[in-house]
Amino acid sequence: MSREYPSAPIVGVGAVVFKDEQVLLIKRGNPPRHGEWSLPGGAQDLGETYQETAKREIFEETNISINVLKIIDVVDSILKDDEGRIQFHYTLIDVVALWDSGEVSPNDDALEAKWFNLDQIANLDLWNETIRIITEGHKLKNIHLQAQYS
Repeated sequence: MSREYPSAPIVGVGAVVFKDEQVLLIKRGNPPRHGEWSLPGGAQDLGETYQETAKREIFEETNISINVLKIIDVVDSILKDDEGRIQFHYTLIDVVALWDSGEVSPNDDALEAKWFNLDQIANLDLWNETIRIITEGHKLKNIHLQAQYS
């Protein structure tokens, strides 16, 4: 199925990956949102769990391994063209994850990949939903870590 003007929504999995207090972002190499900073992730393959998709996509785009903690939220990304036709429709499962190993380097369809301090993301002109998901992911990460050390 084509990603542009699809016949049905495409399931994508994105990850809010933390290494200490930094979050991983990629600069998108493909539409939609080409050239914008975003969460790493991509389309789910048939027979693949959402956790497997997150791990595979993050490795393909950034060359790092992650540990998926839990789902943050599910977001609909529906973009229409100038004629009002649906050009892209993704149902995005966003997870929070922790860096496990590897050095970040862009690969696959990521033009850039790097760690950002949370106070830097306000200057990146991110999609509002991306900012919300990062914020929620940070809260969930902290709850997870507190529970782990309690």
